[in-house]
Amino acid sequence: MAAKTTCPVTRQQFKDNAKAIEVVINGQKMIAEPREFSTGSLGWNINGKLVVQIGETPVTVQVGLNLTLLGSNELPKE
Repeated sequence: MAAKTTCPVTRQQFKDNAKAIEVVINGQKMIAEPREFSTGSLGWNINGKLVVQIGETPVTVQVGLNLTLLGSNELPKE
């Protein structure tokens, strides 16, 4: 069994210093905002829609993306 990962920042450090992250999907920029997930983990989240091409046809897709700090759900709650 693999060892648990220890998160190198505190919850307060994350809240004070985490900035939005630009993510590019198929050439289209989206912004992942810092957040605390319902699980207690810390990270960034994108929820939105964008248009991609399938052949010559534009289609709308739903984007759901989480970037999670490993080990952050084990950090003490404030």
